[in-house]
Amino acid sequence: MDLRGVRGTLGGQELRGLGPGFGIQAGGAPLSSVISAVQQQDYLASVWLRRRDRLENSQQKCIVIFALVCCFAVLVALIFSAVDVWGEDEDGITEDNCSKSCRVVVVENIPDDVSFANNGTSHLPLTVGLHSLLDRAKRAVEIVSPQWLLNSSDYESSFQPAARQGRALLARLQGLKAKGIQLKISSGMIDSAELDTLAKHYAEVHLVNMSALIKGHLLSSFWVVDKRHFYIGSASMDWRSLATRKELGVLVSECSCLALDLHRVFNLYWGLKYKDFIPSFWSKRLFALYNRNEPLELTFNSTKAQAYISTSPDVLIPKDRSNDLEAISRVIQEADHFIYISLIDYLPLLSRDAHRYWSRIDGLIREALILRKVHVRLLISCWENTQPLTFNFVWSLRSLCMEQANCSLEAKFFNPRVLRDGSFQGINFNRFMVTERAIYLGNLDWVGNEFTFNAGAGLVISQPEGFRDRNSTVVGQLRAAFERDWNSRYTRSLQANKIPVCNKHQLNRLESVKASHLDSGAAGAPLSTGQLESKPAAMRNSPKDGGEAAPKTWRRDGKVHQGAANGLVPHGERGRGKTSHPDDRQPQLKDNLDKDNLMDPDGLSAESSGSREISNGSL
Repeated sequence: MDLRGVRGTLGGQELRGLGPGFGIQAGGAPLSSVISAVQQQDYLASVWLRRRDRLENSQQKCIVIFALVCCFAVLVALIFSAVDVWGEDEDGITEDNCSKSCRVVVVENIPDDVSFANNGTSHLPLTVGLHSLLDRAKRAVEIVSPQWLLNSSDYESSFQPAARQGRALLARLQGLKAKGIQLKISSGMIDSAELDTLAKHYAEVHLVNMSALIKGHLLSSFWVVDKRHFYIGSASMDWRSLATRKELGVLVSECSCLALDLHRVFNLYWGLKYKDFIPSFWSKRLFALYNRNEPLELTFNSTKAQAYISTSPDVLIPKDRSNDLEAISRVIQEADHFIYISLIDYLPLLSRDAHRYWSRIDGLIREALILRKVHVRLLISCWENTQPLTFNFVWSLRSLCMEQANCSLEAKFFNPRVLRDGSFQGINFNRFMVTERAIYLGNLDWVGNEFTFNAGAGLVISQPEGFRDRNSTVVGQLRAAFERDWNSRYTRSLQANKIPVCNKHQLNRLESVKASHLDSGAAGAPLSTGQLESKPAAMRNSPKDGGEAAPKTWRRDGKVHQGAANGLVPHGERGRGKTSHPDDRQPQLKDNLDKDNLMDPDGLSAESSGSREISNGSL
């Protein structure tokens, strides 16, 4: 420390010099006084330095704390704004005070040109059920649908009077605002005349870009009304679902516990408006209330039951929600006696880059057949988009039961037979499974790509066995509906030496093969299946042969469309003039060609068991 200028006093005398060795004169002040002064100055300096260090440290800590607080605030904002549900009004309905005493009815659309036996099971018409939901609405109607095409053209209404039902439903939806009822719609269809019309009538429409989010489509189909009632099933907001297609679903009323859970699924879609990324965190308000391990205990029509909602795909599933594959697996694994499955398409393959076997469901069915001896029935639609590989996989399942005791797999195809005037009888768009104690009702086909890339929702209901009147339970009602379809004149069994003809393309190929067969002088030779289907048709969204990229495609209700890269229906092509959907195609059949002859007679079962033998290539 610099001692120059240090002055002190001792006994009133001024220090005038410095002692020996320190430059202090001999007659100066004592050395201890100088040292004491120096120490005091050093102490004061050290105190100041410590205070300055503490101040600097405090400032740094404040900066760090402020930064952490800001980061925490941003993180919280991201967590709760990932799906925007702030201010969501639950109408006072919580999982603690919601209703668990519910009413459920099965709703169906049976086309006018499809008739069953007089004693066949019948259910509430789909249009009546949807209108009844609108009658119950007091506050809000929330709808998710893969397709919006309610406003049929004049041409379509002229050849199919039931097409007017779509217009009537659209008019009801347009009039909700005048009654003080909020209409909220989540949709993946950006270019939709119906959605534009509803938006002009004050509906809130959130568009979800599923192509950017999951490289797939929004195929969920359900309604939620006032968080108390709901519908879920195969039908979309398409006039064909209300007129020419065979659809099935369930309508549940006064069931706020389950409706609240489905409402949370709607909110998840609702919050994805215009997003092109999947949030890293989901709001707690989107967490599932019930799942396969903790289902909702409730009563359906005064009968005890358990139920929960499932969804797909995995990347859109928040905490505690069971995915559709888990739900299907649980229903199959808990079956002891039978499993009845009604689907549009069954194809255990993944086909994004290359065809790969997808064993998730196919393996479960094989286990049920071989290990538990469960009786399995598969009812698959035979229609324009049926893949020939479907027949191969069905035969693979059937072959498991050959020479196996108590092993039984039956397979039939629901054929919407093309009449000679070119008209179609309704395509079966059902998607459900029923066992002796449970049902699974979903929105997706049992194809690998569906559960991996598309968004869907499902409902699982399980009820105890032993009721005398099985139609009093929803499980019994769906079993009756399946058995009615299974035994109807519209089903055909698969034979080993005959491939079902399901579409116009196959009919044309068969006709050309027959013609060339006759020209070659081999009129008496039988027509083999290899001549009918020389190679499998390309799967959805797969490249064309030769490596050329296929046109952009999108899927709606089991139908593949080609068009714009954004995967949307061109505005000018929907519902205008003659459309190209399966119900109004008009292939001309020759008098000497009846495709029903390519399949076995009515009532012939495709059962395969250990007591039967293969003879001449067929069962």
